[in-house]
Amino acid sequence: MAALFGARVRRLRTAAGLTQAELGALTHVVGTRITQIERASGAKPTLALARALDVALGADELLVELWPYVYREAFPDWSRKFMEYSEGAVAVRQYAAHVVPGLLQTEGYARAVLSLDALLDSEEQLEERVAARMGRQERLRSPDRPELCVILDEAVLRRPVGGHAVMRQQLARLLHAAAERNTTVQVLPFDQGGHEAMGGSLTMLSLPGGSEMAYTEGADYGQLIEEPSNVGRYKVIYDRLRAAALPPLMSIDMIRSAMEGNYRGAYLPSRSERRRLAQEQLQQSGGGRLRGGGRRVSGRRPGA
Repeated sequence: MAALFGARVRRLRTAAGLTQAELGALTHVVGTRITQIERASGAKPTLALARALDVALGADELLVELWPYVYREAFPDWSRKFMEYSEGAVAVRQYAAHVVPGLLQTEGYARAVLSLDALLDSEEQLEERVAARMGRQERLRSPDRPELCVILDEAVLRRPVGGHAVMRQQLARLLHAAAERNTTVQVLPFDQGGHEAMGGSLTMLSLPGGSEMAYTEGADYGQLIEEPSNVGRYKVIYDRLRAAALPPLMSIDMIRSAMEGNYRGAYLPSRSERRRLAQEQLQQSGGGRLRGGGRRVSGRRPGA
């Protein structure tokens, strides 16, 4: 991608009748920096430089749109490979133990999360990471957007990352996402106790050809699992998490309560109560019985 970016810069520069030194002067870098970019050698262009080049060459955002792919090449192979698979996935299923998944983060929340990295070098690097993360969300606005299923640990709702104002906006974003047709959001409450994915996040990807893969990630590591038998094990883990989580409508209620600041853990319904309420919600929406052998219940309201 760095070579493609460089080739585009060279073609646009030549069409504009500019020398490398002249383009460097327009973008406030030395001419040798333009040479490095066109040859895909040396340091990758920063987002600020990509924007400056775009303006100077009249590229109509072409270079800015290419920049995230150039930026990605700085990531480890396993991380870059996961991002490439994610872009082509027809279904993305995620469990998030600590923070809202990147695909559903607001810009403010993303900036707060990314700023916590102890290896962050500068404000410019932070802004580049935020831009790259926001850029990956474009897939959710495309006609071929994937089906997205997200399970949030209750801790994600309780931890005010970035402060209360940022967190309120983030929870509002989750409510908006949950209302979209291709997105399902569930919450895994604390009272479910321990489970097999407590160490970090888990993502399952379904690809167009029918293959699947898993990706696990902690604070300082990530692992892409492609071997079918191992992927199958993680698929079972994810299915268990989804079964233990609150149904979507009840999850929305919990997110809304957290956003309004009125949430109290003592008001969590028991497992049997959750199932009964979920059955009533299904019946009110014209649905049938839940999986697991539960019988359809009457339409009486609680306590009637």
